[in-house]
Amino acid sequence: MRPYLLKGHERPLTQVKYNAEGDLLVSCAKNLQPCLWYADDGRRVGTYEGHNGAVWSCEFTLDSSRLITSSADQTVRIWDLPTGRELHQIRMNEPCRACHLSVGEQLLVFTTDSFMGSPPQLHLVDLDLQEFGERQGSAPKSSITAPKGRITRVFFTDCNRQLISSHDGGWVRRWDTETGELVAEVQVHEDAIQDMQVSPDGSYVITASLDKTAKLVDIASLQTLKTYKTGRFVQSAAISPLYDHVLLGGGQDASQVTTTSAKAGGFEARFYHKIYAEEFGNVRGHFGPINTVAFAPDGRSFTTGGAGGTGFCCCWG
Repeated sequence: MRPYLLKGHERPLTQVKYNAEGDLLVSCAKNLQPCLWYADDGRRVGTYEGHNGAVWSCEFTLDSSRLITSSADQTVRIWDLPTGRELHQIRMNEPCRACHLSVGEQLLVFTTDSFMGSPPQLHLVDLDLQEFGERQGSAPKSSITAPKGRITRVFFTDCNRQLISSHDGGWVRRWDTETGELVAEVQVHEDAIQDMQVSPDGSYVITASLDKTAKLVDIASLQTLKTYKTGRFVQSAAISPLYDHVLLGGGQDASQVTTTSAKAGGFEARFYHKIYAEEFGNVRGHFGPINTVAFAPDGRSFTTGGAGGTGFCCCWG
């Protein structure tokens, strides 16, 4: 296994994400500029400058021509991926957090946090990712009001007919895309869900929570299929597209890092068998909590991003 150190941020990472081919990687952090990297050797390609707040999440288009970022500066921005030029922005009155493109890339869903009396919401926007002009919508075509608490992740499911979202308080909810009605909700965790990622076949998700567990949840029934217990806060979790493995990242709270050794803090990336829910290995390298993890699309490498502003890209063999 060959590890590469990705040093491009001075503040904690919030998300790392591969493109569809797996040759490019974007890291988002609290220091305003997302970074683009070559996934095979860890070289930085460049940065996307324009945000004035923490960048919480990002999304590639299928052909890797566009990058979408969602930020606490109350904007969602669309960038030309190769040049770093900003093409369009959607400005809101609340901090933006999660975003996701629909199948066919004609719809974008993003979430906003509660702010100055406004409730947390999911917003749907019509997109034409090839042409941007006055006709390109700068305001959502519809908005869905969610119960109190942050919406940490959102995805399209069921061929764009429904949305699935994760929330503070441990809730996972499904929404009707057309009507905005709440279809189903289940409290999967006892504490906040920090991350949620979809399986390669789109039939289930993995959730990571501050209740020190990660869980596999069936999208159709919202039934918990497997539970992975760690004894430490779980900040992020990913499902291998190649093996029956899941990858968990987290560790002791960042405020207590200075009084804790790296080993006692549980700052390693931990591998569990997806079916048997047993830990079989871990990878060390971070000296603080791991905030985000991701598998490459081919399943032969993975990336972790830490609270210290560094990422590690690890390639097998």
